[in-house]
Amino acid sequence: MTGGKHFVTDPKTLVRDSLHGLTLANPHLSFDEQQKVIFVKDLADLRKKQATLFCGGGSGHEPAHAGFVGHGMLTSAVSGHVFASPTSSQVLSCLRRVYSEEHGTLVVIKNYTGDVLNFGRAVERFKSERVNHGKPLPKVATVVVDDDVGVVNPNDDDEGGVGRRGLAGTVLVYKAAGACAAGGGSLEQVKANAEYVISHTFTIGCALNAASVPGTGLPRSLQDNEVEIGMGIHNEPGFETKELQPANVLIPSLVDHIVNSAQFKSVCSGTGRVLLMVNNLGATSNLEMGLVTKLAAEAVQARGFALDRTFTGTYMTGLAMPGVSISLLVLPEDESERNSPLALIDQPAYCPGWVNKSVVADAGSTDECAKGPVVQIKPEGDPAWEKAISEAYDNVVDVESQVTHLDQLMGDGDCGQVLLSGATAIREAAQNTQLPLNDPPAALASISSIVEDAMGGTSGIIYCLFLDGLAQQLSHLNANDNGSLTPKLWGKAMLGALDTLYQYTTARPGHRTLIDALHPFAQLLAETGDLSAALDAASKGADATADMQPKRGRAVYVQQKERSADAGAVGLVAVLKGIVKSLQ
Repeated sequence: MTGGKHFVTDPKTLVRDSLHGLTLANPHLSFDEQQKVIFVKDLADLRKKQATLFCGGGSGHEPAHAGFVGHGMLTSAVSGHVFASPTSSQVLSCLRRVYSEEHGTLVVIKNYTGDVLNFGRAVERFKSERVNHGKPLPKVATVVVDDDVGVVNPNDDDEGGVGRRGLAGTVLVYKAAGACAAGGGSLEQVKANAEYVISHTFTIGCALNAASVPGTGLPRSLQDNEVEIGMGIHNEPGFETKELQPANVLIPSLVDHIVNSAQFKSVCSGTGRVLLMVNNLGATSNLEMGLVTKLAAEAVQARGFALDRTFTGTYMTGLAMPGVSISLLVLPEDESERNSPLALIDQPAYCPGWVNKSVVADAGSTDECAKGPVVQIKPEGDPAWEKAISEAYDNVVDVESQVTHLDQLMGDGDCGQVLLSGATAIREAAQNTQLPLNDPPAALASISSIVEDAMGGTSGIIYCLFLDGLAQQLSHLNANDNGSLTPKLWGKAMLGALDTLYQYTTARPGHRTLIDALHPFAQLLAETGDLSAALDAASKGADATADMQPKRGRAVYVQQKERSADAGAVGLVAVLKGIVKSLQ
């Protein structure tokens, strides 16, 4: 086995410590530390009002199951060791605690051998001790969740292969059952709603790797280019390991596996209405989860199913497993019947693991407002501008590798490419007569928009803010045509543009940024109108950054290993050299 890094004090106490932390963050919960049982703090009153229900299993699947304890969902949850069922004595303790004499209790069990045996024995022990003490048989009902279709082939019958496991669909089971109980439903009604969701929910998962277990490490590893279909939430091997495909191929194939399974087809003929749940198995970024959700929803709809609800989030994990699972709940065909499970799932629940959906009426489109006012520009060429843009582009091409190297020393290494991307986009716009070069303020505003799209990042927005400020300054100075511009006027406008930029950045001369080149250029140009002298000042400013201590940007966090100038300042000087050359 290979190792894995974890935040652990002692693997033996990790589960209890974690559950204790859960109660500290959620004051509506209480904790039986000895039995590792979480329960609602007002349990004594709640079991007089409604049927109660609980679930449980091995730890490592958080937020399941303790994270779903709260009004509207589970009354309690019992936890075993990591990836190990709680003992029957733990389950029995939980059942004794939550049992409602008047309304009864539902026990939700995931279909794993250890869970079925331990929960089953606990229920039988509870029945025996009640009878042995002269009490009637308790009103206890059990359901077993087996939503997994990743352990059966599409053509397997119900008796073929290994048993179907309980996966993320379990959360939908106790969401519907919990809402029914909270609404005053009888134990029979609570169980019936749970059974409907169980028999109509189908789940498949995939993972990019197994999960490292605290105290034991990583049991096995996939290659970087592999994905495993059907990997279980306890690191159980899936039914297929294959080359990792693009997400827009992989995710629809998972949906196909569900809808083509015999189990799914037994309750859904052709098309129908479904609820989609996309579950994070523990270590998939939220960014990727958004993509997976989009692709899964599109795949469901493309196969002829109407999507009534879509849920996405972290519901049942395999520790920090990099993977996802997809669940489809087939809804009743009859509209009046369909509203029942949807209404139960839509009901608010008050627990840390469930995010209630906000329902807001559509008040109409605001698309036109988002577009802003329409700006009419008339593209027109100008030889002087075009020459300056071309010379600046050529200079950026020449220094790109140098700027990239400098940025690799102190940053993330993209400064050269980002600058070249911006210069390329501006040159192409000028060559294609897409800029109003006869109108300096409008030309600069257009160039700023191009820079924003082409460059991005911090350097891009700094250029944009400066160009926006420069356009405003030229308009303020009534420099609306090229004939009215002088070097001194440009310098004065640049100083004003720097004031605009300084409203949004604390970078100043001496901080080892492109400001060390830009500020002296603008200042000297405003004072003297001498382009060559201003360029020389900018070059000296950029060179001086080699001896400066970084005070802004990523370079602040990087230890300077060799004397080097700031990449942004060097890149800016290349642009300025091209412009000055074109004007001489």
